[in-house]
Amino acid sequence: MAFELPELGYAYDALEPNIDARTMEIHHSKHHQGYTNNLNNAIAGTDLEGKSIEDILTNLDMSNAAVRNNGGGFYNHSLFWTVMNPEDRGYLSGELKDAIEAEFGSKEAFIDAFSKAAATQFGSGWAWLCVHKGGKVEVCSTPNQDNPLMPGVTCGGTPILGLDVWEHAYYLNYQNRRPDYIEAFFKVINWNEVERRYAAAK
Repeated sequence: MAFELPELGYAYDALEPNIDARTMEIHHSKHHQGYTNNLNNAIAGTDLEGKSIEDILTNLDMSNAAVRNNGGGFYNHSLFWTVMNPEDRGYLSGELKDAIEAEFGSKEAFIDAFSKAAATQFGSGWAWLCVHKGGKVEVCSTPNQDNPLMPGVTCGGTPILGLDVWEHAYYLNYQNRRPDYIEAFFKVINWNEVERRYAAAK
């Protein structure tokens, strides 16, 4: 089965004023669709065809630029849409809250660390909250469409929260004000989904 562009689960304008509808529409229907199409083209007729995206990325030959870039782009955006929600966001609680406080000292210190990772990623890339087996969490950033599932990429572990800091994710509304975009992201995080991912990955 070829990979398909996932539904957002909410309207393009649902995250306003934090993330504007025009950006969401272009980001989802053009950028993510492009990664999806290019990934399918890159794996067609190879032994990667029919495998899950997680399996492809975990065992990736990092010299395969087409699968690295487009597989990463497909997976990263698929996670990105689900960790945002206009309504049922929940709040940081339970085992994830305990793990974050154990690693960073407080939710506020975690937000600072994640925001710094996002703000200081040079050029295009992503900021991540990852979980290792056993439940330890870690913050890191990756360039381009790399992610922690890939071999030898920064913090490793399973990403459970990701923020896209490519300019296409925010430039229409925030121009060069990446810190304002990062701050807005924390207003739309779907903590229920992040906690679900934490429980599944730890």
